[in-house]
Amino acid sequence: MMDKEGRIFVAGHKGMVGNAIVRELQRQGYTNIITRTHSELDLTRQADVEAFFAQEKPDYVFLAAAKVGGIAANTSALADFMYYNMMIEMNVIHSAFSNNCKKLEFLGSSCIYPRMSPQPIKEEYLLSGYLEKTNEAYALAKISGLKYCEYLNTQYKTDYISVMPCNLYGPNDNYHPEHSHVMPALIRRFHEAKISGAKSVTCWGDGSPLREFLYVDDLAELCVFLMNNYSGNETVNAGTGREITIKGLTELVAEVVGYSGEILWDTSKPNGTPRKVLDVSKAEALGWKYKTSLKDGIRLAYEDFKARLC
Repeated sequence: MMDKEGRIFVAGHKGMVGNAIVRELQRQGYTNIITRTHSELDLTRQADVEAFFAQEKPDYVFLAAAKVGGIAANTSALADFMYYNMMIEMNVIHSAFSNNCKKLEFLGSSCIYPRMSPQPIKEEYLLSGYLEKTNEAYALAKISGLKYCEYLNTQYKTDYISVMPCNLYGPNDNYHPEHSHVMPALIRRFHEAKISGAKSVTCWGDGSPLREFLYVDDLAELCVFLMNNYSGNETVNAGTGREITIKGLTELVAEVVGYSGEILWDTSKPNGTPRKVLDVSKAEALGWKYKTSLKDGIRLAYEDFKARLC
């Protein structure tokens, strides 16, 4: 169990996941939370990260910092996604180890699993096949991070764990028109179409891929839960175990946003992985289950998006 007075560093607290973890920690009465903005601490700079850890000596670390993006961003900047994520992970994890951090939790992504992995995806399927090419660089970086945690545990008996979430959405998401993930991209696109009175909205692919979505506050609850209740080398999947086609998702987002125009599909654009749903039986066996339904979560995310426009 984490000491309520322990020093907790949340790396990436300005991002959607890190921000949600900070809120959940505060909700549970943890008050000694350490954060740094990118301008205050560039996690890709090894010397700066080492100096920060030597000075602050955090007892616990949530590593939620990452360079993230959707299909368009990933495919156009493969080298950047590998470099920045590898540097962030290795610097933070190694500095935590060097300064005797009691426990670290590494946040990855379900894209680490093989493109044609059996469904639902179990944690044990890692490295059992080829990765999806559109996010291969990001996946390789995340696999390296979780494996480094595993190897430190094996060699030095550290207590570092990894969590692999499915597609996330919710407050503080990135709604950039080109670099966002599917959920925030759809929310923005349908909102703008509604405001402009556009008769149609065109989406990538054919709408057939199956995806799973987890509200970020539910993930944050799991992250704190695991820090207090789980130790082990094998990663833990974080999701709902429920899936929806991208076509079904676009229709649901359009309904919540209030857009009634036509939805078109550009089949010249990539679909990405055909199906991706996680087996979450391990997390559920530990005593956790998601709380927020997809429709309720989209409503909350849309309210957050509109608040950001003000």
